[in-house]
Amino acid sequence: MITPAFDLSQDPEYLILSIRVPYTRTSEFDLFIEGTDFKFYAKPYFLRLTLPGRIVEDGREKAIFDIDKGLFTLRVPKETAGEHFEGLQMLTSLLAPKGSRSAKPLVEDISTDCSEGVGDDEEEDEEDFDWQVEQEVYTESSEEEMRTLQKYGFGNQRSGVFARLQEELSEVIDVKNPERTTVAERRQARLEVEASAFSPDHYLADLFEDDEIKRLLEFRAWWAKLSPSADQEGEAAVLFTDDEKEQLRKFTNRSYLLDKTSRYQVWLSLVDILLAYSYEVRATEGEYNVESPWTIRKLSGTLCWMETYSSLQEVLVSFGRRVLCYPLYRHFAMVSAAVNDTAVILQSGKACVLKCLLDIHRVFRENDPAYILNDLYITDYCIWIQRVKSKKVTALAAALQKASLLKKDLELELEELEEAATIVAEEQEEQGASKSAPIPCGDGSSASSDSSSSSDSSDESEESEAEGQGCADSNQGGGAGGETFKYNPLESEPASAASPTPEEPTVTFLSSERKVGALPSASEGSRQLIQELGERVAEELRISQDSLSSYKAETNCSAQQLSSAAAPTEETSGRSSSSGTFLELSPGRNPLLIIQTQEDLD
Repeated sequence: MITPAFDLSQDPEYLILSIRVPYTRTSEFDLFIEGTDFKFYAKPYFLRLTLPGRIVEDGREKAIFDIDKGLFTLRVPKETAGEHFEGLQMLTSLLAPKGSRSAKPLVEDISTDCSEGVGDDEEEDEEDFDWQVEQEVYTESSEEEMRTLQKYGFGNQRSGVFARLQEELSEVIDVKNPERTTVAERRQARLEVEASAFSPDHYLADLFEDDEIKRLLEFRAWWAKLSPSADQEGEAAVLFTDDEKEQLRKFTNRSYLLDKTSRYQVWLSLVDILLAYSYEVRATEGEYNVESPWTIRKLSGTLCWMETYSSLQEVLVSFGRRVLCYPLYRHFAMVSAAVNDTAVILQSGKACVLKCLLDIHRVFRENDPAYILNDLYITDYCIWIQRVKSKKVTALAAALQKASLLKKDLELELEELEEAATIVAEEQEEQGASKSAPIPCGDGSSASSDSSSSSDSSDESEESEAEGQGCADSNQGGGAGGETFKYNPLESEPASAASPTPEEPTVTFLSSERKVGALPSASEGSRQLIQELGERVAEELRISQDSLSSYKAETNCSAQQLSSAAAPTEETSGRSSSSGTFLELSPGRNPLLIIQTQEDLD
């Protein structure tokens, strides 16, 4: 028989059943309605439901079959009009036979029923089998040995699972030997690994460069967009997809016999798993990636370390520490956001919790070897949550909303680390401000150099004005031959102490003998004029021996320039006379300048 896809809904007077039975005959429908029992048969489909309320067959029932869609819709009246049937979305619990309370074994031997099929498969795969692989015969552990093994999994009801999964052990959980490690040893090892994995640099980087974090905090997950349920007061209206409904039908219904302590630990572990799931949904903005299975199990101490908690505060501290140690975004605000999201999920009712668990189940199912965690925890949670009372879920949500988590509770010295980083950042800002401030004039060699350059420029402009004024006076004097100029070009500025290079002198003079010798092609009158002018300037200025020695290098250069400039002035100097001609030297491009009077030009 095939269990068909089905869905249930209700209104105040009727229970509405939608059953998908494609490729069947309309003449072969059989229905059985009595109290809470409902049975439907249409070859090859069979459906048996145990309803949360009583229905009756009194002639008001109505059935419609859509041949094109293969959908059978049945409206059955409720025995008590206005009664609300709770848990119609919990399809797995509805499939359970009435009165079934026995806890079936979690691992069943089905080799007897499927021996023939298995043999055929083995013959087909015989050629591809690698006979050289080393194999060891697995021996079942005795009852005494099983008692010594540590428990883990949903409700601490499993043991010996990883004895045959040693290769997948390190890829699924962080406990090296879960079979022989006690709960206290697991917790101590977890705390030590978290302390070594915490990176202050990564934490501070996310703390001060939090633009991406702020964007993620504004994200609204799907559970924040749910509308209130019209059927169940205080819960949200949750719709399951076809894939989720199919998965619910595939689950084997079980009953769980848990004592008070185990039941309390199951609730706390559920919060731990939902916290990890809430973080991943926000971090990826609802779009899972290849790292999502790793992130969910890594952030959950229950899934990664087989941890069992004794209080809600322990769950929050464990989750907060792991968020700041492992994922991409390590910010305390992400921890607080995940706690608030989990409280909203629990407040929305067990249907919302079931949808989250089915989402986790799908993520793990598509990842190898994370599917092992489905067998240990998630599948059992998906079945168990359908049978719990809604008021317990909302009570857990209220307790989570009242819980508080501070940075100091994580015992990672976050406050001291942030304080030290803030001080360093302020000092760097102060140093940067001091470097960018302008330097006052007169302080440092650069200011001296600038001052010297500006004074040199002003001196050059003054010299140019003096040359022009000298030419005008000479022309006005004419034949009188009056030499009225007074020129002091060797009045140099003191060199800056910060500058190792001596400043270039304003004007450089040569001795009269060297000047005359440097003009071999000049006329006799020009030579006599240059010699007399040199003697007069030397007597008037009293040039010191120290100044002449300091400017020796510049003097040699000027002599070479003077020699090269003598040839083009030969013709002019031949007509000159001693009555109205004088020589003026410039430190710039024209070391020799001969000016003639108006009388020479005539």
